[in-house]
Amino acid sequence: MKNLVIVESPAKAKTIEGFLGKDFTVKSSFGHIRDLPSKKLSVDVENNYEPDYVVPKDKEAIVRELKKLSKSAELVWLASDEDREGEAISWHLQEALGLKDDKVRRIVFHEITKSAILNAVENPRGINIDLVNAQQARRILDRLVGYELSPVLWKKVKPNLSAGRVQSVSVRIIVEREREIENFQATSAFRVRAYFNVDGMEFQADLSKRFDTLEETRTFVAGCENASFSVSDLQKKPGKRTPAAPFTTSTLQQEASRKLGFGVTRTMKVAQDLYEQGSITYMRTDSVNLSDLAINAAKDEIVKLYGEEYAKTRQYSSKSKGAQEAHEAIRPTYMDKKSVKGDAGHQRLYDMIWKRTIASQMQDAKLERTTVNINVSSSDIGFVANGEVIVFEGFLKAYLEGTDDETEDTKGMLPNMTIGQGLDAGKVEGMERFSQPPARYTEASLVKKLEELGIGRPSTYAPTINTIINRNYVVKEGKDGVEREYGYILLDSDGIKEEVKTEITGAEKTKLFPTDIGKVVTDFLVENFTDILDYNFTAQVEKEFDEIAEGQKEWTSMIDSFYKPFHKTTVHTSENAKKATGETLLGVDPASGRNVYSRLGRFGPMVQIGEAENEEKPKFASIPADQRMEEVTLEQALELFKLPRDIGEFEGEQMTIGIGKYGPYVRHNKGYVSIGDEDPMSITKETAMQLIIARREELKKMLINEFADGEDVIQVKNGRYGPYIAVGKKNYKIPKGTEPESLGLVECKEIIAAQPDRPKRGARKKK
Repeated sequence: MKNLVIVESPAKAKTIEGFLGKDFTVKSSFGHIRDLPSKKLSVDVENNYEPDYVVPKDKEAIVRELKKLSKSAELVWLASDEDREGEAISWHLQEALGLKDDKVRRIVFHEITKSAILNAVENPRGINIDLVNAQQARRILDRLVGYELSPVLWKKVKPNLSAGRVQSVSVRIIVEREREIENFQATSAFRVRAYFNVDGMEFQADLSKRFDTLEETRTFVAGCENASFSVSDLQKKPGKRTPAAPFTTSTLQQEASRKLGFGVTRTMKVAQDLYEQGSITYMRTDSVNLSDLAINAAKDEIVKLYGEEYAKTRQYSSKSKGAQEAHEAIRPTYMDKKSVKGDAGHQRLYDMIWKRTIASQMQDAKLERTTVNINVSSSDIGFVANGEVIVFEGFLKAYLEGTDDETEDTKGMLPNMTIGQGLDAGKVEGMERFSQPPARYTEASLVKKLEELGIGRPSTYAPTINTIINRNYVVKEGKDGVEREYGYILLDSDGIKEEVKTEITGAEKTKLFPTDIGKVVTDFLVENFTDILDYNFTAQVEKEFDEIAEGQKEWTSMIDSFYKPFHKTTVHTSENAKKATGETLLGVDPASGRNVYSRLGRFGPMVQIGEAENEEKPKFASIPADQRMEEVTLEQALELFKLPRDIGEFEGEQMTIGIGKYGPYVRHNKGYVSIGDEDPMSITKETAMQLIIARREELKKMLINEFADGEDVIQVKNGRYGPYIAVGKKNYKIPKGTEPESLGLVECKEIIAAQPDRPKRGARKKK
């Protein structure tokens, strides 16, 4: 073999293999092949922060194969992605495979096309150790923060918690927004809107002032009953709209959220597929730049589709802090390719990328903006109507950027009018409107905020959001609205009518809410680790990573200047900080006269009657998973103490209703069955029996076979992740290609013997 090319993914390998000749063999490393082992710190803080990298077990076979192939190759071409992570993968490959510099060629490309691949092969370079060190610095710093902070949280908040440098700041952003919403006091004012008709065309105009009270609104609307209306002023001004820049990672995530309803993880997965099949350029970038080739190709396509007058070549510059590495925005690799093969998600995301790129190279949309002032004879306050007419579509013919703004936009076309012209009002309405609290973050708007603050980089947004959700610091969910009354006055041909109407307010779809644990941990970290949770400090660390990548800063000294003061704070906090529980006094228990609290306990949010230092021991009850700790009232807390409660016997065993870590349950014959959405305070004996029977049927379907082995029972089961063998509380994987139905007792015991028991999590090996 003359040439071995190593890329990150099998899909990319398949695409590239078609572009290179028979002298090239293309293989995949399946991502990183070395990392810091998770069971220990793996960073020598006494020896210049030397990392202890290992090849994970699931990558050992891949490394063996690549070593074998690289020995027989004349040259090894390392073709991982062009960002810091990709550079680090190439470096790890060279180290793990034991490749000498003269045998290695590093090649990069930001699109998988034949010309880009051949050009990369013609222009190889060495590994950029500055980029590698920037990635190492991030990885090692995040490991140090996580390993030092997590034990403090176990001691001072709750066992099994974890913290991270960027993740904890992201949770803080969400917690602070939630507190803003909780402290928000809505105010109301009355909007008055009139509906006019000119030559059969209806338009609306809003009063230039809002009234504070119903009485003022009533007086004004009543005055309109016999008033005359006329155009007092009319202004027409030319305007324009300019197309948005081509996509970066963060703007792609935001727009895919607005227009397609994609979460950031799905967006990145689909974009990666499109990149690896050669349809778009590299999907992790904060550059809005387009190559001259792409600009010219876009112009050709625009002229062909829309005409010469629609084309306008443009080059955009990035506004994000510390834009780095990748040299182009996300765009189609071939501008004349309007669609791709694949499922609906791939097609829709590609369509959006294609339209956005095309629109970025098109003329501004030309508008005519009209403002009409309308006089009311009974008042010195007038109405204002705004209209917008598109004179030349320009880029709007291809694409219009979405918006996060949820306020209603009443701009539309207005009929032709002249100053002094009399108008007839079909109706006038006064409606109470309320101020809105700040919006909760979506995944995409959180990415936007992180980018604005200079926190994180394109490759970190999606993993960060995944982490804070998986750690249960944040939940992604919707919220039902509540009914609210508002005042309404209508003047029409039937006279004046006044009524109180209702509307649903506060309903939200898929937003990020902090959990009780997320709030308590954030408050503790903000109080004790000011720097780690400070936005500017976190952004400054990102700048220092950039300086390392540019060769301006030495990575170990950067880590040292961060770690030493951080370590001192960790030791001080572990020894001196108070335990954090988020405790709130709810009131007094009328039965015992003792205080009732809500707080975070060892097993999650709970309510408590009494204090630990009292003679009589405190009583505890879990707070249901669907209830926020801060929202629990004294009455609700006292209801929770009525659990667990017995509701009768079934098959000679008592059924008990309670609330546990995973929500409300019925306990029967030493087993637990979830009661789902049933109310634990009112569930009937009959309903509980039905749930127990239904669960038994489910378990029967799971059981494939069962064998007695002395005192043990060996079961072959169907599980969530496929078939497995269960013995008591221990589970064993069934090897691939083995039919679970064909297993007998002997075969099961052989599989069990081949899989030694793993040590319990956290257990230490004896020296």
